[in-house]
Amino acid sequence: MSSNSAMERTINKVLSQKEAELISKMDAAYQESLNNLTASRGKLEAERTRIIESAKKQAENLKRQIVGSGRLAVRNQELLIIENAVNNAFEEARKKLTASGNKESYRTLMSSIIEGSVSSVGSGQVVIECNKNDYDLVKKIVADLQKKNPNVQAVVSDQPIDVLGGIRVKSADGTMTYDNTLDSRIERLKPLIRKNIAQMLRGET
Repeated sequence: MSSNSAMERTINKVLSQKEAELISKMDAAYQESLNNLTASRGKLEAERTRIIESAKKQAENLKRQIVGSGRLAVRNQELLIIENAVNNAFEEARKKLTASGNKESYRTLMSSIIEGSVSSVGSGQVVIECNKNDYDLVKKIVADLQKKNPNVQAVVSDQPIDVLGGIRVKSADGTMTYDNTLDSRIERLKPLIRKNIAQMLRGET
């Protein structure tokens, strides 16, 4: 056997071993790449699912915002309608009350208001304020009241106040005020009027 043949076999053997090692390394690298690809695919799928879910949530939130904005707009419109209706009712009441100044029913109402207001402020002298149209009527009612009850110490101010009707009573020292004007009475009714109109708009009895 020649030395060349032995060397050739040795070289072939070494080459075969190296080739096997290289193939083994390539197989390992290929398998690692497959594993990495599989893992990446799982991560990508999870990310894709997360993005889709996030988009769905954003869409739902946007939908709720749109619906909420629509409901708020309707609610605001309803409140505007109610407020306009209340103001219209208030104006109608003002007109009717202004026109009723000379009626006997108004005189009876004023007499009741004055008696109740004077007693509400308490004992001692009180000052009664009214508008200029009611001045003479209030003076007469106070005089009649003092005839019936001499303990009533009331004077009617000659300085008119800008109200529809009724009176405002103050203690002589100014520490107490009782507002029993028609304006304040109507204002106190406004919440009830709003409630009634809202119920009518919603079809409630």
